[in-house]
Amino acid sequence: MATSPAEKIVDAVGGPENIESLTHCATRLRFQLRDSSNVDQSTVEAIPGVMGAVPQAGNRYQVVIGGAVQNVYNDINALPAMSGAGGGAVDEDDVDSVKARERAKGPRGKVAWLDSLFEFLSDSFRPILGALLGASLFITFMALMATLGVIPAWNAPGVTLEPSWQFVNLMWQCVFIFLPLMVAYNAAKKVGADPWVGFAIMAVVMLPGFTGLADQEGARQLTFLGSDITTIPVFGLPLTIFSYDSQVFPPLLMAGVLGLLWKGLRKVIPENVQLIFVPFIAMLIMIPLTAFLIGPIGVYAGAALANLLSSINAFSPFIFAIVIPLAYPFMVPLGLHWPINAIMLLNIQTLGYDFIQGPMGAWNFACFGATAGVLWIAWRARDKQMRQTATGALAAGLLGGISEPSLYGIHLRYKRIYPRMLVGCLVGGLIIGIGGGVTTQAFVFTSLLTIPAFDSVILYGIAVLSSFVVAMVLVVISDYRTPEQRAEFEAQRDKEEAKLQAAGAPAAAAASAAAAGSATEAPAATSRGTATATLEKPGATDEVSTAIEIASPLDGTAVALSEVPDPVFGGGVMGPGVAIEPTGNTVVSPGAGTVAAAQPTGHAFGLQLDNGVELLIHVGIDTVNLKGEGFEVHVKAGDRVEQGTPLVTFDRSVIEKAGYPLITPVIVLNGDAFATVDPVGLGAITAGSPLLVVEK
Repeated sequence: MATSPAEKIVDAVGGPENIESLTHCATRLRFQLRDSSNVDQSTVEAIPGVMGAVPQAGNRYQVVIGGAVQNVYNDINALPAMSGAGGGAVDEDDVDSVKARERAKGPRGKVAWLDSLFEFLSDSFRPILGALLGASLFITFMALMATLGVIPAWNAPGVTLEPSWQFVNLMWQCVFIFLPLMVAYNAAKKVGADPWVGFAIMAVVMLPGFTGLADQEGARQLTFLGSDITTIPVFGLPLTIFSYDSQVFPPLLMAGVLGLLWKGLRKVIPENVQLIFVPFIAMLIMIPLTAFLIGPIGVYAGAALANLLSSINAFSPFIFAIVIPLAYPFMVPLGLHWPINAIMLLNIQTLGYDFIQGPMGAWNFACFGATAGVLWIAWRARDKQMRQTATGALAAGLLGGISEPSLYGIHLRYKRIYPRMLVGCLVGGLIIGIGGGVTTQAFVFTSLLTIPAFDSVILYGIAVLSSFVVAMVLVVISDYRTPEQRAEFEAQRDKEEAKLQAAGAPAAAAASAAAAGSATEAPAATSRGTATATLEKPGATDEVSTAIEIASPLDGTAVALSEVPDPVFGGGVMGPGVAIEPTGNTVVSPGAGTVAAAQPTGHAFGLQLDNGVELLIHVGIDTVNLKGEGFEVHVKAGDRVEQGTPLVTFDRSVIEKAGYPLITPVIVLNGDAFATVDPVGLGAITAGSPLLVVEK
């Protein structure tokens, strides 16, 4: 029978024979399993020393240990049962080969291409969400100005705006017109090709000279699949001329083919001339292939999908308005919503409006309403960690239309939320369906700020408000926790508060005594004009609640921990803290203490500060996969550091090129030992300025 934590972990993940490989980062054991269905999740999470567990696609499984991960990793590899298993010490250089092997099996070991496809789609769009969000707010502003009568219907055919308003229009058009180039860059990078080569290939078909070929002598007008198209012979072959503005399917298909070609060329071309000939041959092949074949296929494939959804909506707008908000809560966590986003863009380009975003808004606001319900309960229950998580998630949702912080930080952690949230989705969908549907003429994020972009605004506003209120009320009434979870939290909270009250009792007694002494000396005080009453501590063991300030370890912008795109950090599993979007490139010690752990890869550091705080600084997310590239480590475990001592210098361009987020969590690992751990404030911050306040 297993006795040590290491043995229990191995048994809970299916035994040594189920472990194909094992690596670790600063806080987690990273298992590559043969069959993840053999994992006993509840048993794993109940093992002493385990802070949480994160199942992943492709039979990958992470066990969150914290600062002791190296010891547990060593203990597992030292087990006799592991001596002949694939779970022995594995160098992280094998990560790429593991990924390639597992993609031949797929999510949960069956359909790898599906998992890879949605990961590809997600990483092609995620980096440009900020630009899309910014553009959507410009669109909303224009719609609001038209509604108020300040400008004419800015997007109606034949309307000419004044130059000033035309310039404002350009501020959002720049994103959507050149969206294919942004997608091509990200998608090419994802498949391992030079992203600028992907950008250049897609740029050819977006040049004015390309579309200008339709006006050349020899161009012909044809009807194909019910659409009027223009072709012109080029080297004897018919070249179809399209406007690729806002198209996303052609660059995605182009990048998929480019990735295969790029890998093949690197295998056959000698390394010393690859820099010259791999890009050249790739462009030589891919530019004509994209212009003649891939581009048109992408346009027609996108149109076919859009027409399919349009037909369903035309058949029954009522059913469509209900199905979309009920499906999205399950699509978003799996990444299945990315193709739908592409269809929304295509609808706007081809139809002039989109009919999907309205019903989608019902789901988003039901999600935000559930988060608001959690926040309400957290305030009443004095749950500071959840209050912080829910506040950040709700702000991201209502102001930015972003649901991921709510989903990964709260909803997927507490299973009682989903059924209540789905009722809110259903109510909003019913209202939109009964009202005949909601459309928008722009791609916008469904937030409070973008409500004016929808038609009708009143119907949409009633629907999303109903979704929000219903989900919130249901969560507030029934709680988001099970009775067991609630009882466990309340017991832990009461224990912490009792400790705090016990520690504060001597100070309260001293204050009362001082007040009494001052009262008896009041006449004398009056005659003197002032009096000071001082009371010495009755004993050396009496403690007074004190606040400890933790300085920022780097320059940047402090944000809520819930904004970290990782369920372990963002969900507070590792402990309370804050995150920093860095603007600098050097991480320094936030205080005097000892380096408890310094990863050779430079991505994470554990510090034991002299004030008793155990701190984890994790530079970026998944940056362990860089294996130290772009990091210059200045300290090692056991080193003595003072405030301002450099810990690591990182090359942000290397991290950004690899596609990893730079956001840096700063976690108090022993947060349970303190009464509160709160950010001093969010916003711009410099290294050495106060970041966190920890109260004993």
